[in-house]
Amino acid sequence: MAKALLGYVGGSDPRLLAEMRRLQQRVQDLESELVRIQAENEALTAAASHDDDRIMERVDAHQAEPALT
Repeated sequence: MAKALLGYVGGSDPRLLAEMRRLQQRVQDLESELVRIQAENEALTAAASHDDDRIMERVDAHQAEPALT
């Protein structure tokens, strides 16, 4: 009887299994893209920080003009 109930409930529908595999692959693709984008963001943040440091080195506070109000 348990087998009959399992079959009645749905068991392993090939379409459902195919959809589940497709969704699992999509999740893996999105996780990979997230890791790539995070690495790119870290690189850009480091480069921007380095550029800010170089700009601040060139600014001489004694020769800078006051801001206009």
